[in-house]
Amino acid sequence: MLAMGMALLLASCATSSMLVGQPRPPIDPSQVRIYNAPPPGGFEEIAVIETASGPVTYGEQNKLNAVLQNLREEAAKVGANGVLLQGTANGYGGTSVGVGAGGGSYRGSGFSSGGIGVSISPRTKYATGTAIYVPNPPPENWQPMLPGSTEPAVAPEPGDGG
Repeated sequence: MLAMGMALLLASCATSSMLVGQPRPPIDPSQVRIYNAPPPGGFEEIAVIETASGPVTYGEQNKLNAVLQNLREEAAKVGANGVLLQGTANGYGGTSVGVGAGGGSYRGSGFSSGGIGVSISPRTKYATGTAIYVPNPPPENWQPMLPGSTEPAVAPEPGDGG
């Protein structure tokens, strides 16, 4: 029983990838960049990656950080220096509270009972992306542009000076 529970726990945070191109030698995951739009100058697709946050990861930012790190690690295994993020989604789960009460009698003696149950099941965050090799990565502060505009498609982070 314990072995089955551990298998389910490990399977719920598994990452899978499917090669769609030629893998390269593995690199350090810290060298893998996440792209929200195709980087300029072209890229080579290496693999499609699907991942999920762990079953005991709490907090939306922690879940997002976990899936992005999983994408980086899986991309690094196939030598990709970038991941073109396809999307994220929340799984099922959440918190529920149930209240119950009961009563009855047996041979003239009455009894009653009550109970409260709480179920906490954090939602899993899922992410998909394409592991890519970018021959000439853009600068770290690169932002994709809206078509026909000089405005970035993604608002700069606070403190980026833009």
